[in-house]
Formats: sequence, C-alpha cells, structure tokens
Amino acid sequence: MDPMSRFSVVPSGDESPEGATRPVPLEQLLRRAATGDETAFAELYDAVSSRLFGLVRRVVRDPAQSEEVTQEVFLEIWRHSARFDPSKGAALSWMLTIAHRKAVDRVRSAEASRNRDEGYGASNQDVTHDSTAEAVVERLDAERVHRALETLTPVQRQALELAYLSGYTHTEVATMLDLPLGTAKTRIRDGLIRLRDTLGVTL
Repeated sequence: MDPMSRFSVVPSGDESPEGATRPVPLEQLLRRAATGDETAFAELYDAVSSRLFGLVRRVVRDPAQSEEVTQEVFLEIWRHSARFDPSKGAALSWMLTIAHRKAVDRVRSAEASRNRDEGYGASNQDVTHDSTAEAVVERLDAERVHRALETLTPVQRQALELAYLSGYTHTEVATMLDLPLGTAKTRIRDGLIRLRDTLGVTL
C-alpha cells in the first residue's frame, strides 16, 4: 500500500481529501520530512502552524516579531526533523518546545538590546558579551528572513503571509484569495520551499 495515500489535510479539521478518514500522525509527517519529503512538511505545517504561532504570540507579544519567530521555528523543524525521538515524547510537544524556546530567546534578546540602549553611557551598565552576540544574531536572522521573503513571487508571498504569518488555515486562505483549495495549498507549499532554499537551509 502506498503510504502517501494516507496523507490528509489537518487544518483544524476543515477539509479532508477524498478517501481520507483521519489525519496522518504528526510523528509520521516528521519522519517523512526528515527524509526531505516536502509534501509531508507542508502537511505538517498545515496541522500545527496555528498552534505554534499562538504559543509564540503569547510569549513574544509583538505581532511582527512573533511572525519572524514562527518562521524560524518552522525552518528549525525542517532542518532538525531527523532529531525527533518518539520515545522521548509526542511530536507536538517537541515542536511546541522548539517554539517556546525560540520565543523566549527572542524576548531575552529584545530585553538585552533594550537594556543596552537604555544603559548606554551609564557607568557599570555593561551588557554581557553573550547577550550582545545573541541580539546581533537575532537581528541578522530577521533581516535574512525578510530578504528571503522578497525573493518569492507575489502570489507565493501573499498566500504564505496569510497562512504562515496571519495564522489562517489553508481553507481560509483559499477563500480570501478566491482560489481552489489545492491551488492555495500549492502556493503556500512552494513559498515555504523557496524560502527554505533561499536561506540555504539543509538537513
């Protein structure tokens, strides 16, 4: 039996392809993503993007930074999906842990940067080397992501921003752009793949 025939769309249970009766387990999607299966990664994104973005938003607060952090989270999931060990916990917990760590890192980086700016020129108000380096790296990463987004086609960027950054399901994106669901999913998937390739992300 072709395992691909079990794949189904998992955006909050909105839609299911013909013949699908239940969503593919996240663990299976992660295993397939670890082998470079881009379709599995797209379905994984569809299944968990809203929850990961919601967690990041609760920690980071700032909408723009939350969007950037969520991008970084999915890029890390793609890069390190092979490291997932089901014996140590559920796939969703593993991904939520990555999202929480990235969000906390961003908050700490922002605080370090703010403290450095506020304390500039004040005596004995040094920011540690590690915090400064972390802030610089975060800024460079954000700039790289923004530049990478600019390399997408307008239709890819529009669909990706709605689904990836604004948290809409694929069904909602299709409705908003007046597109067939399959076309909307393809634009989002292709945008993610091109974004990954532009940033030079590899397994």
